[in-house]
Amino acid sequence: MNKIKILLVEDDIDWLQMISEFLNHEKDFQVTGKATSHYEALQLVTNTEFDIVLLDINLTKNQLDGIYTAVEISESNPDAKIIMLTSLNDEEIIKKAFTAGAINYVAKPDFEQLPHVIRFAFSHSHPMEVFKLEFHRLKREEQLQKLTPAEKEVFQHIEKGMTQTEIGKKLYKSESTLKNQVNKILKKLGVKSSKEAVKKVKRKGL
Repeated sequence: MNKIKILLVEDDIDWLQMISEFLNHEKDFQVTGKATSHYEALQLVTNTEFDIVLLDINLTKNQLDGIYTAVEISESNPDAKIIMLTSLNDEEIIKKAFTAGAINYVAKPDFEQLPHVIRFAFSHSHPMEVFKLEFHRLKREEQLQKLTPAEKEVFQHIEKGMTQTEIGKKLYKSESTLKNQVNKILKKLGVKSSKEAVKKVKRKGL
């Protein structure tokens, strides 16, 4: 039997061990790795085979750093299926979790639902994935709404990794015109460099 490979990311050692034992009791599950911090989680997803990531929203007390961990996992593994674990029920926090790339979330008191949630996420294109794609599109538009059509065109080329010289040749713009447009883009996005601009839009403002 091919087992569903699961990574657990949780800072509470006792809870981590309990959930690991609970999931490994399921015949079709295998916990292939455990991490207790943001750094360990990123190392784990790079070096360990997995199908599902169970990720706590709070890896450091009340810091919501699990959300930013989800962002980085999604950036390096766009197809990663992330299920957030939370003891919080704040609507805004849940929205941020989905913005970060999660496809579902489970409240810790409801951990007994995990086997069903994991199997469904593994076997199906989760309905939340459709929502996530649309939500990401809207968040991107929200980030870029202050830009003019010409600035958006320039930004799209910046996203592709093109230099200002390459963009100028592509769009037939003078060096001074392009420099002025890039400076306006950076100011409107509240960043200091093109690299920061791309990163901010990619992370949907998180």
